[in-house]
Amino acid sequence: MKGPAPSDWLASALGRQLLTAEAELLRGLLDDVFGLELLQLGTWGLSRDLLSSSRTRRQTVIGPVHECGSGGEVDVVAELSALPVQSASVDAVLLPHTLEFAADPHAIVREADRVLHGEGQLIVLGFRPLSLWGLRAKASREGYPPGLRQMLGMRRVCDWLELLGYEVVLRRGYLYSRPWGHDRTGARRILRRGLFNPVPSGAWLLRARKHVYRMTPLRHRFFQRERRPVFGSALPEPTRRHPSP
Repeated sequence: MKGPAPSDWLASALGRQLLTAEAELLRGLLDDVFGLELLQLGTWGLSRDLLSSSRTRRQTVIGPVHECGSGGEVDVVAELSALPVQSASVDAVLLPHTLEFAADPHAIVREADRVLHGEGQLIVLGFRPLSLWGLRAKASREGYPPGLRQMLGMRRVCDWLELLGYEVVLRRGYLYSRPWGHDRTGARRILRRGLFNPVPSGAWLLRARKHVYRMTPLRHRFFQRERRPVFGSALPEPTRRHPSP
């Protein structure tokens, strides 16, 4: 018997609250992401609210094959580890909890790296394992949110990106509400800890920039030309004047 889908949970009160808060969180980040194309890999919600503040000319949502027909607003259906996208052709990639629902999250990170051009940006959202949300996920047979395969710590994903040559320019924790019920304080409680709230953040966001280092070939000194003097030909030797007899 099939368990509840992530889209069903996101349609609940707590799920809608989380989506609203994450759209607000991304609004400030996407405001300075420019270019022609932004890709969102994976569906998170039934609308394109997370991309509403993007300033790129196009925004494309690519949904995984196994979620085909789930009801999300998807532009392309493909394997996220083998995208039908040209290499080095994308300005930014958004992964909204995508890695945690994937069987091979590292393969998706490598594929995102392939399609990003030099100085492109990668934005990742994830749940924190060492939190109330992590404990709720471990205690649930179906995962929490439903369908979640694993929670990845932010440090682990940063290590992957640094090995690929990325510079992590922003790390931020959020989701300070508890993973049950409906918090009356709304998105403000999710994004900000509050003065008297001891609960650690249940989710994290990171933004990384791809750097491409060009290798400068070194020439063997055998093939190097002789260096000429800075001022042209060598200076003449001074002559001695012999005293007249």
